[in-house]
Amino acid sequence: MEACQTRAQTPLLILTNLPDEASAEALATALVTERLAACVNILAPCRSVYRWQGAIESAREVPLLIKTTTERYAALEAAIRVRHPYELPEIVAVPVTHGLPEYLAWVVTETRAETAISTQDMTPSERDA
Repeated sequence: MEACQTRAQTPLLILTNLPDEASAEALATALVTERLAACVNILAPCRSVYRWQGAIESAREVPLLIKTTTERYAALEAAIRVRHPYELPEIVAVPVTHGLPEYLAWVVTETRAETAISTQDMTPSERDA
């Protein structure tokens, strides 16, 4: 990560789980489309074991690894909460302290709020140019 990056541009890795592939795909696509995430990895289904309302539960879930920045975190969290089918979704943010500088710069570029606004104002032919 470059020293000139501001705290708002610090990359984050967000973890969440969804109940099925369809909801995982829909959430991933929405987050990238809205530039809240530069990339979302949809992982293979797994089994989660957890305590919920006093009982031990087990469920098949689809994990997502979401790459974003601290600048976009609040909007990303809100978008997950609105679209997530769980009453209490797992949303865990892990700061990225090291990584390939070019990749981390790409995450910052692809999630810039001003980029999202400017491309939304363009016509499809302007975006494709």
